[in-house]
Amino acid sequence: MGFDRHTLVIPDGTRFDEQYIVTTGDVIIGDRCLVQFGIKTDGRIFVGEHVIIDGNLESKGDIRMDIFSRIRGDVKSNTDVYLGEKVIVDGRLSVGGDLDVGDSVDVKKGFEAKGWINIRSPIPVVIYIFIYLTQLLKMGHSEDIERILKEMEENDGDTIPISDKFLFIPNNSIISTQKSKTDGGFRIGKKSNLVGNYEIKGKVFIDEEVRIQGSIRAEENVFCGQKVFIAGSLETQGNIRIDDDTIIGGNITAEQIHLTKTVETKGTMYAKKGVSFITPYDFEAAEKIRRFEEDLDIFDHINENPEGKHV
Repeated sequence: MGFDRHTLVIPDGTRFDEQYIVTTGDVIIGDRCLVQFGIKTDGRIFVGEHVIIDGNLESKGDIRMDIFSRIRGDVKSNTDVYLGEKVIVDGRLSVGGDLDVGDSVDVKKGFEAKGWINIRSPIPVVIYIFIYLTQLLKMGHSEDIERILKEMEENDGDTIPISDKFLFIPNNSIISTQKSKTDGGFRIGKKSNLVGNYEIKGKVFIDEEVRIQGSIRAEENVFCGQKVFIAGSLETQGNIRIDDDTIIGGNITAEQIHLTKTVETKGTMYAKKGVSFITPYDFEAAEKIRRFEEDLDIFDHINENPEGKHV
């Protein structure tokens, strides 16, 4: 499965508590991000460059951290750990498998590794690739070189391959208990429980039975599925669609608001182009996610709905 590098993705069943983001599957954190939670997952954790994480990292899979990143807590993996040049771990490092560290890595409270420990000089990845391709060329394996170059070219676009279920934080994002923001879109999987206020510059897709202890402010369209609870306000410069049995604790503000008759709001509604009642979707969440990922307009059927009524 590929993913959009600019969309903040929270997978199904993810839970934010006071100290951790608890999830399943791979976790990918882009460059120059600030995450004011620890992270706990049964998958792998990939951390980009110049990232700060204000908590522990706990993974049943591999943990890989790029250069100049800092973990203000402990790091624990049941398998292998790879730490890039000048990474700082303020706590203790526990490794169930092999440990691979770059130059000037600082683990302040010591480490334990059950496998091999490799301390390497910081050589850019491109140099490793060049050496590897040169050796293949000397051995006459031209077909392997063509295959590798083709795979590199295929992964050089806007999407990269990753596991079916993942949490992804795009470059330059902030995830905190108070104010979170990202420069792209936001997708929240079903039955997730989030904390914080979110500023989103792209589209927002909220699946069913999601709870958000905070507010959402977006610049593009917002889709809100069934049985969602948002403690604060829901605001956008685009349109909003809200499905059955959803509760919004604050105000709802948009260009247009489309909602079913079972939606409850404890604040006020303001829409420049009006508010209308609509019928709920009759297809599964997988279809909604497909349409969102393919950048289809989730509002295009509303104007064709004969049962829609303005109020």
